[in-house]
This record gives sequence, C-alpha cells and structure tokens, in this order.
Amino acid sequence: MSYQLSLADVSKKPVFENLMQFYLYDFSEFNDAAVNENGLFDPYAYLDKYWVEEGRFPYLIRQNGEYAGFALVRFDLSENVFSIAEFFILKKFRRNSLGTDVAHDLFRLHPGKWEVTQIERNVPAKRFWEKTISMFADGEYTNISSDGLQIQTFYSGNKERVL
Repeated sequence: MSYQLSLADVSKKPVFENLMQFYLYDFSEFNDAAVNENGLFDPYAYLDKYWVEEGRFPYLIRQNGEYAGFALVRFDLSENVFSIAEFFILKKFRRNSLGTDVAHDLFRLHPGKWEVTQIERNVPAKRFWEKTISMFADGEYTNISSDGLQIQTFYSGNKERVL
C-alpha cells in the first residue's frame, strides 16, 4: 500500500486538531484524560508551536489518499536530539507496517541522535517502538526505564557524522 508523509503547513492545522481528538481518545486509556464540558478533549497545548518555533516538524500521513495519522517531531537545540512528541495512526491503518514505515522515514529525514519516550503503562506503544527502533538501528540502541517512562536512544545516519 502506498502512503505519503508530508510536512504540513499551517493551513493543515485544523486537520491536526481533528485527528488529535482520536489520538487523545486512544491515549486516555493510559493517562486517564477526560473530555471537557463540550464532549471534547482539551486542545493539544503545543500544536501552534509547530508552525512558529524552530525545531518542530508537523507531519501528516495519508494512505491511498485518506488521512491515516500524524507525527509531531521535535529537535531540542540544547541537547542536539530529535524526539517523537506525538505519533498517531488511525486504527483502520494499523497492523500493516504503516507505523513502522513512517517512523523509519522520519528517522531518515532527520539524521542525528534520537530519543523516543513512552509511558510505562502504554504497553502497546512500548512494544511498537522497541520493535521499530530495533529494526531501524539493527539492535544498536539503549532502552531504559525511568520515572514511569520507557526511553529508547539511538542514532540515525552516520553516528560519526552527526555528533
């Protein structure tokens, strides 16, 4: 199946806001978030920053012309490290390697040091990221648990070139 991963301009912010509701719904199983008085989850606090701050990259994912999810990537200038801030694939597009393929593309698009974090309670995410990162990094990554978080650290691209 073909998919498109595209860096989104600000005109696509409403698409992120809408897809974010599904993401927050899925994630509420692990963080106990509740909907507000309007029956919606509160807006994602950092979304606007993806179009105004350096080091933030909002990606939309489409498969066969349909929106399939999004990825929000950050680059921390002080630490010189990339991270996945948020990553979401709609349920109908899961289990067909789309998430893995997109993650690998993101790692290639942004060569350097990466840290990917999941909350310990989110066992499906931990399994997904451990498998995805291990495949990408040929098993060369660290995986630590700290303060209720699982954190994988690895390099994309030539490690000597990106240090």
